Amino acid sequence: MLLAACAVGPNFKAPAPPAVSGYTPHPVVATAATPGVAGGSAQHFEAGADIPGEWWTLFHSAPLDALIRQALAHNPDLKAAQAALRVAHEDMLAQRGAFLPSVSANLTASRQRQAGSLAPVPDSNAFLYNLYTPQLSVSYTPDVFGANRRSAESLQAQEQSARFQMIATWNTLASNVAVAAIQLAALQAQVDATRQLVDENTKMLDILRYQFAKGYASRVDLAAQESQLAQTEATLPPLEKQLAQQRDLLAVLTGRFPSQTADDQITLDSLHLPEALPLSLPSALVAQRPDVQQAQANLHAASAAVGVATAARLPSLTLTADTGSTALQFSKLFTGGTGFWDMAAGITAPLFEGGTLLHQQRAAKAAFVEADEQYRSTVLAAFQNVADTLVALEQDAKALQSAAKAEQAAKLTLDLAGQQLKDGYASNLQWLTAEQTWQQARIALVQAQADRFADTAALYQALGGGWWHHSDLSTQ
Repeated sequence: MLLAACAVGPNFKAPAPPAVSGYTPHPVVATAATPGVAGGSAQHFEAGADIPGEWWTLFHSAPLDALIRQALAHNPDLKAAQAALRVAHEDMLAQRGAFLPSVSANLTASRQRQAGSLAPVPDSNAFLYNLYTPQLSVSYTPDVFGANRRSAESLQAQEQSARFQMIATWNTLASNVAVAAIQLAALQAQVDATRQLVDENTKMLDILRYQFAKGYASRVDLAAQESQLAQTEATLPPLEKQLAQQRDLLAVLTGRFPSQTADDQITLDSLHLPEALPLSLPSALVAQRPDVQQAQANLHAASAAVGVATAARLPSLTLTADTGSTALQFSKLFTGGTGFWDMAAGITAPLFEGGTLLHQQRAAKAAFVEADEQYRSTVLAAFQNVADTLVALEQDAKALQSAAKAEQAAKLTLDLAGQQLKDGYASNLQWLTAEQTWQQARIALVQAQADRFADTAALYQALGGGWWHHSDLSTQ
């Protein structure tokens, strides 16, 4: 019992959190505000605040909530990850049987004939007889050097790895659906604006053709407008292709076929931009990110594998026992004189394996170093992800501010051109030119709005997604 309490190999200790106090070289400040524009609210960060379990509801969009609920319920990749977790869980439970004795029952019935030149086996001197033997066998391998314990430890860590892989799939799926829906709304708005722009360019071309026919416009002006219309029309098919592909992507993410489109359409104007954003402490990030926790579980499994490989080079003890009865007639079984039993103990020690066990142990140690470096790489990537998202939130807020100013200036120019056209101081061509500039500014503004919503969703994902608030994910 004392020997069974020890286990060879390293005892795993979780890596300490990184000794850093922030994500970016400079303190994070509130983002710029763009009043009167969807997605233009200033966002400030609350250090150490918790991540909501259903952060997407902060956008206040019922269609978006419905899409994410459908994805979490029907996405095949998530279901596959859940099945993989069940596989790992059952493998871990199966390994527990190695700690208990194995018991098997056996019953044999045979018809035998002995050679006449030999002494008959039965005491009845019969050469032809039946033989019935029920037998119970028990075997047990004490875990002297902890091979079973380390194997169970490794499988338990692998189960945790599968669990956090499933959580990472859950987290990524929710974020991907949110970003896909936001991008779909942006693309739809860009397609609508581009179609209006094509219409305005067509009207402008008709005016120039009329003026050219009357001698009021040159052939150069007409050719330039024809070129402008062709260039504008050329931008529409790629946008419509992206729109269709984005719609197909959203359908697949939610477990539907591309032909099964959603009934509700999301618009950027219907979305609310959360103003208070949580910002987890760096020491908490490693515990919240499922990819970091998965890397830590892989490191734990690699540590336990070193113990398994070490124990394989040491002697193993096996205890066996058999008991049963043998009789010539089935009715005589378990009567006096028919019983038998035996007990045995055996020790097996590897003496020469051609270096196999030694190199397997070295390989296990190298795999542990590999897993350790992969863990460090995952932590660095996690911090980079958060830092990149924070920079995107700051810079895209400024980009939206600039895009809004450009759109407002273009709209003012359009209004002035319209007033001048009404008063007879400007031509239709001037008004249409202002209309074209305004439509182009609208397209840029739409993408800037979408970027702010997408950045916010990316931050929630980068900080872990709040999976720990869901009991079906946080406990198994």
